[in-house]
Amino acid sequence: MDASTSQGVLAPTVKLLIDGKLVESKTTQWHDVINPATQQVLARVPETTPDELNAAVASAKKAFKTWRKTPIMTRARVFLKYQQLIREHMKELAAILTAEQGKTLPDAEGDVFRGLEIVEHAANVGNLQLGEMGENIAHGVDTYTLLQPLGVCAGITPFNFPAMIPLWMFPMAIATGNTFVLKPSQQDPMVTMRLCELALEAGIPPGVLNVVHGTADTVNGICDHPDIKAISFVGSTKVGTHVYHRASLAGKRVQCMMGAKNHAVVMPDANKEQALNALIGASFGAAGQRCMAISVMVLVGEAQKWIPDVVARAKALKVNVGTADGTDLGPLITCAARDRVEGLIERGIKEGAKLELDGRKPAITGYEKGNFVGPTVFSNVKPGMSIYDQEIFGPVLCIVQADSLEQAVEFINANPNGNGTAIFTRSGASARFFKENIDVGQVGINLPVPVPVSLFSFTGSRGSKLGDLGPYGKQVVLFYTQTKTVIERWFEEDEYHEMNTTISLK
Repeated sequence: MDASTSQGVLAPTVKLLIDGKLVESKTTQWHDVINPATQQVLARVPETTPDELNAAVASAKKAFKTWRKTPIMTRARVFLKYQQLIREHMKELAAILTAEQGKTLPDAEGDVFRGLEIVEHAANVGNLQLGEMGENIAHGVDTYTLLQPLGVCAGITPFNFPAMIPLWMFPMAIATGNTFVLKPSQQDPMVTMRLCELALEAGIPPGVLNVVHGTADTVNGICDHPDIKAISFVGSTKVGTHVYHRASLAGKRVQCMMGAKNHAVVMPDANKEQALNALIGASFGAAGQRCMAISVMVLVGEAQKWIPDVVARAKALKVNVGTADGTDLGPLITCAARDRVEGLIERGIKEGAKLELDGRKPAITGYEKGNFVGPTVFSNVKPGMSIYDQEIFGPVLCIVQADSLEQAVEFINANPNGNGTAIFTRSGASARFFKENIDVGQVGINLPVPVPVSLFSFTGSRGSKLGDLGPYGKQVVLFYTQTKTVIERWFEEDEYHEMNTTISLK
């Protein structure tokens, strides 16, 4: 990276990736990449110009002509090499991620590892991109389907998983024969860029993977570009809805994974220690900046007496910089994110929720400028309160009481979001009732964060998802390919002669 000056601080610039080369942007608009624990400017990231976006797409369009014809096992071997490189650079990638995003080092390694699983899945593309065939559908007629790549595809990724979510997108798109333009979050693009450098080292040809940077103008440019055929988005509901409708109107295939309000039901027969320990981690890990975080705990019946136990466990968590040993949660991504979370906590108090544990303004020696908010717990939370209606995206857990499992299910189904949910119980009957009647895309039973492994697809629903097909798994192969049906008939030489004679007589 070349050095540039930002607010008197010497900071490197994040490059564009166009046609296999790291390119310095010619923009006049730059955004600072800031360490959320110290406010140190780590780098500057450009707002891609329209000409640079066009160059990235043109490079991808040109590369598609040859990449789509590359043998499928050749493509697979690229990703075999890529997964090896990611493993070899795991510590480096985690360190970059922690510095720019704030996660603890174990969380950062987990971020990279979950993306690595998708890369491993992409290496199996030879088995995934298979069509179907029916022989003798009619006399001498065979019918078969081909799963062919679409062309230039694009991905727009959020700040909270800067390794995993880019790896959800471009490996499967490229493995299935497409080329790709990636726009990572401008808040923490450095680990994404390092992953892209490793992808080139693994053998992805020039133009097959391109990277642009920026905010709303770049996003809109991707949505509007006539040569981009499909867009994958993960991020906020507001932006995702905008992307979905704008790109759909432009005739593109779109999938948008968006906001959430994930509930976990705790039945009175649950294993108390196991349930509460699991849910505390799911609520406050990564400082609550997960679309699959448990942000609402629904205590049923006698389990309502466990609120003091929830508070005690939350209070015991260690808030510190992500590189410190024993840290449970690090800082929020920006000062604005911290101020927003603190403001919602204040509104929760004013709107009548009971503040059981206040995590505002934790004292972190040596990191007084950090964007830290500690674990915060509210009870007596009800719909209509801001802390329930909004996705807080911070370490705030809302506790709701219910008299029965039926009431808990009805309560969850009334929420507009449907990303993930969970139940903790020892009763098979309760678990069966829950999974059959809950209207949420991903369900955990005695597991708090039901994110599927790479063999299955991410299946959020309702207000948490727009588009029919989810990222990774079998669904994403369908998303990144077009099914072509071929109906075929061949004749023996005498059959040709007989047919031609019949035609000439007519």
